[in-house]
Amino acid sequence: MVATPFRSRRARWIGALVLVAIVAFAMFGLRGAPSALPSPLDTIVSWGGPLWIALMFYLFLILLVLEPVRWIARTLIARRAAATDDTPSADLSTPFARRAFIGRAAALTAGVTALGTVGYGIGEARHVRVKRIAITLPRLDPAMNGYKIALLTDIHLSATLHRPFLDKVVRTVNTLDVGAVAVVGDLVDGTVDELGDDAKALTNLRSTHGTFFVTGNHEYYSGAEEWVEFLPTIGVDVLRNRRLEIGGTNGFDLAGVDDVTAAGSGVPGHGANLAEALDGRDRDRPVVLLAHQPVQWPEAVDRGVDLQLSGHTHGGQLWPFTLAVPLQQPVVAGHATDGDSQIYVSRGVGYWGPPVRVGAPPEISLIELRSAL
Repeated sequence: MVATPFRSRRARWIGALVLVAIVAFAMFGLRGAPSALPSPLDTIVSWGGPLWIALMFYLFLILLVLEPVRWIARTLIARRAAATDDTPSADLSTPFARRAFIGRAAALTAGVTALGTVGYGIGEARHVRVKRIAITLPRLDPAMNGYKIALLTDIHLSATLHRPFLDKVVRTVNTLDVGAVAVVGDLVDGTVDELGDDAKALTNLRSTHGTFFVTGNHEYYSGAEEWVEFLPTIGVDVLRNRRLEIGGTNGFDLAGVDDVTAAGSGVPGHGANLAEALDGRDRDRPVVLLAHQPVQWPEAVDRGVDLQLSGHTHGGQLWPFTLAVPLQQPVVAGHATDGDSQIYVSRGVGYWGPPVRVGAPPEISLIELRSAL
């Protein structure tokens, strides 16, 4: 799709080595640029690497679309040239010049479109809006009608997302007058030492019954044990395969489980155990389950969970990955039902990897529970 601009073999080898170095740089950036890197190199790697990946991804997609068009145009020009016996010249009226012009125009179009798409996606990733969702739970007592839960998933505090971003999210949540805040996994991409001060913004969340957390897969790349110990010190209740009552005798049970990847993480004692979380509960009370991944929903359906709140998918984050997520998760984003059980999957607050969102805007999900009576 792209011809090499280098004429000499040596130049081509140098170009190939530079490309490999850039790929390594980009992959290193995806890991969040370890804090051991000196400043400003850490910032350059953290931002530059993932942005380069996003730019190359969209450049590839656009060139993939344009290549058949360019091939058809070149074929038509070649046939016309063969019929008229034209010879190459710098004049755009000749077939050779027209083919060169089409190639350059395609490259320019792809470059400008890819830059525009990524530029738009950078702004979109920082524009977190409130999405309001009303969900009727047939077994919910009328006394709890209108109970609101702020669902925050996939915040991904990292080398490119810090406390000012989370402070803005917290201020928004505090305007919503919620009963509870659910932080459903992938809060961080880094250790407590690296991101603990940023996470302290959660201390300022205001709600009637508190802030609750369950682990996501990224906690298990970031020192899950330390985070599980740290979060209660800043006022966040960690639900590890357990439940509690919300709203007294007329309320509902709020349960939480470890991420589905926890059992294979090597962290002692961690692993999703919904049976343990629901053991001994009053089956006449509705239960709302916090579980990071939608793939955990089928078991919740089997165990009579009324509503599961999840994240993980980012809604695909970068189109067209939105089309690929169903290959791994039963729900990409939004509300779904299976018999008497329901699920809501948030597109998440932050991002992972490229600081870009295209076709999957971030959200603070405001869940309003409604009684059927």
